Amino acid sequence: MKLIILDRDGVINYDSDNYIKSVEEFIPLPGSLEAIAALNSAGYRIAIATNQSGISRGYYDIDTLDAMHKKLASELEKVGGHIDYIAYCPHGPDDHCSCRKPLSGMLEKIAQHFDTELSGVPVVGDSLRDLQSAQTVGASPMLVKTGKGERTITKEEGIEGIPVFADLAAAAAHLIEKN
Repeated sequence: MKLIILDRDGVINYDSDNYIKSVEEFIPLPGSLEAIAALNSAGYRIAIATNQSGISRGYYDIDTLDAMHKKLASELEKVGGHIDYIAYCPHGPDDHCSCRKPLSGMLEKIAQHFDTELSGVPVVGDSLRDLQSAQTVGASPMLVKTGKGERTITKEEGIEGIPVFADLAAAAAHLIEKN
Protein backbone atom coordinates (compact mmCIF):
# COMPACT_ATOMS: atom_id res chain seq x y z
CA MET A 1 0.00 0.00 0.00
CA LYS A 2 1.23 3.46 -0.89
CA LEU A 3 0.34 5.95 1.86
CA ILE A 4 0.97 9.67 2.16
CA ILE A 5 0.21 11.82 5.20
CA LEU A 6 -0.60 15.49 4.74
CA ASP A 7 -0.82 18.35 7.18
CA ARG A 8 -3.98 20.35 6.49
CA ASP A 9 -3.65 24.11 7.12
CA GLY A 10 -0.94 25.57 4.91
CA VAL A 11 -0.62 22.42 2.80
CA ILE A 12 -4.13 21.72 1.52
CA ASN A 13 -5.86 24.99 2.41
CA TYR A 14 -4.85 28.53 3.21
CA ASP A 15 -3.62 29.00 6.77
CA SER A 16 -4.03 31.93 9.13
CA ASP A 17 -2.24 32.92 12.32
CA ASN A 18 -5.79 33.67 13.54
CA TYR A 19 -6.89 30.07 12.81
CA ILE A 20 -9.30 28.72 10.23
CA LYS A 21 -12.50 29.02 12.28
CA SER A 22 -15.33 28.50 9.81
CA VAL A 23 -16.30 26.66 6.66
CA GLU A 24 -16.13 29.98 4.79
CA GLU A 25 -12.49 30.44 5.88
CA PHE A 26 -11.59 26.95 4.66
CA ILE A 27 -10.26 27.73 1.18
CA PRO A 28 -8.15 25.19 -0.73
CA LEU A 29 -4.76 26.34 -2.00
CA PRO A 30 -4.44 26.49 -5.79
CA GLY A 31 -3.62 23.05 -7.16
CA SER A 32 -3.89 21.21 -3.84
CA LEU A 33 -7.13 19.38 -4.63
CA GLU A 34 -5.87 18.34 -8.03
CA ALA A 35 -2.63 17.13 -6.40
CA ILE A 36 -4.62 14.93 -4.02
CA ALA A 37 -6.66 13.56 -6.94
CA ALA A 38 -3.43 12.82 -8.85
CA LEU A 39 -2.04 10.99 -5.81
CA ASN A 40 -5.29 9.00 -5.58
CA SER A 41 -4.97 8.09 -9.27
CA ALA A 42 -1.37 6.98 -8.68
CA GLY A 43 -2.58 4.55 -6.02
CA TYR A 44 -1.85 6.53 -2.88
CA ARG A 45 -4.03 6.34 0.21
CA ILE A 46 -4.33 9.84 1.66
CA ALA A 47 -4.36 10.61 5.37
CA ILE A 48 -4.42 13.98 7.08
CA ALA A 49 -2.79 14.69 10.45
CA THR A 50 -3.76 18.13 11.70
CA ASN A 51 -3.38 20.06 14.94
CA GLN A 52 -6.69 21.83 15.61
CA SER A 53 -6.09 23.66 18.89
CA GLY A 54 -8.74 26.19 17.90
CA ILE A 55 -11.21 23.70 19.35
CA SER A 56 -9.66 23.79 22.83
CA ARG A 57 -9.27 27.56 22.55
CA GLY A 58 -13.02 27.89 21.89
CA TYR A 59 -12.65 29.41 18.40
CA TYR A 60 -14.80 26.70 16.80
CA ASP A 61 -16.27 23.33 17.73
CA ILE A 62 -16.00 19.78 16.42
CA ASP A 63 -19.17 20.20 14.35
CA THR A 64 -17.53 23.12 12.54
CA LEU A 65 -14.37 21.07 12.00
CA ASP A 66 -16.50 18.25 10.59
CA ALA A 67 -18.23 20.74 8.28
CA MET A 68 -14.83 21.94 7.02
CA HIS A 69 -13.86 18.36 6.26
CA LYS A 70 -17.18 17.75 4.49
CA LYS A 71 -16.45 20.80 2.33
CA LEU A 72 -13.00 19.37 1.59
CA ALA A 73 -14.55 16.01 0.62
CA SER A 74 -17.11 17.72 -1.60
CA GLU A 75 -14.52 19.88 -3.35
CA LEU A 76 -12.24 16.87 -3.84
CA GLU A 77 -15.07 14.83 -5.31
CA LYS A 78 -15.46 17.47 -8.04
CA VAL A 79 -11.88 16.83 -9.20
CA GLY A 80 -11.93 13.06 -8.73
CA GLY A 81 -10.10 12.90 -5.41
CA HIS A 82 -10.77 11.78 -1.86
CA ILE A 83 -9.23 11.55 1.60
CA ASP A 84 -9.04 8.10 3.17
CA TYR A 85 -8.57 9.10 6.82
CA ILE A 86 -8.34 12.23 8.96
CA ALA A 87 -6.67 12.37 12.36
CA TYR A 88 -6.86 15.60 14.32
CA CYS A 89 -5.70 16.84 17.69
CA PRO A 90 -8.26 19.11 19.37
CA HIS A 91 -5.92 19.94 22.26
CA GLY A 92 -4.01 23.10 23.05
CA PRO A 93 -0.27 23.32 23.61
CA ASP A 94 -0.67 23.18 27.40
CA ASP A 95 -2.96 20.12 27.47
CA HIS A 96 -0.04 17.63 27.60
CA CYS A 97 -1.64 15.20 25.14
CA SER A 98 0.31 12.67 23.09
CA CYS A 99 -1.31 13.55 19.77
CA ARG A 100 -0.32 17.18 19.21
CA LYS A 101 2.49 17.52 16.69
CA PRO A 102 5.49 17.48 17.07
CA LEU A 103 4.54 14.39 19.10
CA SER A 104 3.70 11.29 17.11
CA GLY A 105 0.27 10.27 18.43
CA MET A 106 -1.71 11.20 15.32
CA LEU A 107 0.76 9.48 13.02
CA GLU A 108 0.64 6.37 15.21
CA LYS A 109 -3.16 6.47 14.99
CA ILE A 110 -2.91 6.64 11.19
CA ALA A 111 -0.50 3.68 11.16
CA GLN A 112 -2.93 1.71 13.32
CA HIS A 113 -5.89 2.64 11.10
CA PHE A 114 -4.10 1.38 7.98
CA ASP A 115 -2.37 -1.47 9.83
CA THR A 116 1.00 -0.41 8.42
CA GLU A 117 4.44 0.79 9.41
CA LEU A 118 5.30 4.42 8.69
CA SER A 119 8.94 3.89 7.82
CA GLY A 120 9.58 5.80 4.60
CA VAL A 121 5.99 7.06 4.29
CA PRO A 122 6.00 10.63 2.92
CA VAL A 123 4.64 13.24 5.32
CA VAL A 124 4.05 16.66 3.78
CA GLY A 125 3.97 19.67 6.07
CA ASP A 126 4.67 23.37 6.27
CA SER A 127 6.08 23.62 9.80
CA LEU A 128 8.95 22.23 11.80
CA ARG A 129 6.53 20.36 14.07
CA ASP A 130 5.17 18.45 11.04
CA LEU A 131 8.69 17.43 10.07
CA GLN A 132 9.66 16.47 13.62
CA SER A 133 6.55 14.33 14.01
CA ALA A 134 7.41 12.48 10.79
CA GLN A 135 11.01 11.93 11.84
CA THR A 136 9.88 10.52 15.21
CA VAL A 137 8.14 7.58 13.48
CA GLY A 138 10.74 7.04 10.76
CA ALA A 139 8.59 8.57 8.03
CA SER A 140 10.00 10.75 5.22
CA PRO A 141 9.24 14.42 5.86
CA MET A 142 8.73 16.82 2.97
CA LEU A 143 8.38 20.58 3.37
CA VAL A 144 6.21 22.85 1.25
CA LYS A 145 6.74 26.60 0.99
CA THR A 146 3.03 27.36 1.31
CA GLY A 147 1.44 28.23 4.64
CA LYS A 148 4.20 28.61 7.23
CA GLY A 149 6.73 26.90 4.95
CA GLU A 150 8.71 30.01 4.03
CA ARG A 151 9.02 30.91 7.75
CA THR A 152 10.15 27.35 8.48
CA ILE A 153 12.85 27.61 5.81
CA THR A 154 14.23 30.87 7.23
CA LYS A 155 14.69 29.22 10.63
CA GLU A 156 16.73 26.49 8.89
CA GLU A 157 17.23 24.46 12.09
CA GLY A 158 15.90 20.94 11.80
CA ILE A 159 15.27 20.98 8.04
CA GLU A 160 18.70 19.91 6.79
CA GLY A 161 18.36 17.18 4.18
CA ILE A 162 14.57 17.49 3.98
CA PRO A 163 13.26 18.02 0.45
CA VAL A 164 11.51 21.34 -0.10
CA PHE A 165 8.77 21.90 -2.68
CA ALA A 166 6.87 24.99 -3.83
CA ASP A 167 3.53 23.44 -2.87
CA LEU A 168 1.60 20.19 -2.55
CA ALA A 169 1.24 19.92 -6.33
CA ALA A 170 5.04 19.96 -6.75
CA ALA A 171 5.53 17.43 -3.94
CA ALA A 172 2.86 15.16 -5.43
CA ALA A 173 4.36 15.40 -8.92
CA HIS A 174 7.76 14.44 -7.48
CA LEU A 175 6.34 11.39 -5.68
CA ILE A 176 4.31 10.23 -8.68
CA GLU A 177 7.30 10.59 -11.01
CA LYS A 178 9.58 8.78 -8.55
CA ASN A 179 7.20 5.83 -8.30
